Amino acid sequence: MAGSELRTARLLLRPVNWPDMEDMARLKADGAAFGSMLGGVRSRAQAEAEMAEDVAFWAERGVGIFSIIEQNRFVGMTGVHERPDGRGLGLRFALFPWASGRGIAREAAAVALNFVLDTGIERVVAVAREDNRASRLVLGSIGMSLLDQFERDGHIMLVYERRQTPFYW
Repeated sequence: MAGSELRTARLLLRPVNWPDMEDMARLKADGAAFGSMLGGVRSRAQAEAEMAEDVAFWAERGVGIFSIIEQNRFVGMTGVHERPDGRGLGLRFALFPWASGRGIAREAAAVALNFVLDTGIERVVAVAREDNRASRLVLGSIGMSLLDQFERDGHIMLVYERRQTPFYW
């Protein structure tokens, strides 16, 4: 997994692992950061269970959730997980509110998505609430296209996707 670290000019994305547990638990307990995610905010026990799943997912699939680090500080997470609704690999991203508004989500999600597609995975989806303008802007700006919609808990959910673009000689 160490070879899966990704860098941009200002960010380090590293596969999530147990040393990130405290930061991840705080992020997942933050209503502003995780309230609109599937399943909402998480308890400590839920965050620990998800960490175990994320570490195992990396080991099994060679892709997964990354911790986003800016200037040696954990600011959020991005990457893919297997969606529980059967739609396939889903892109996720969440930042602490104090880290929002500076393009970090877009930068990190784009790098993570490109990494996943470069491994040979053909399709990644993302789901955002219709009223979550910030997430929808990120998804559109990283090349994801609106595909479908459904209702969940009284909210319209929009499904985006990005596929590998085949290259022909």
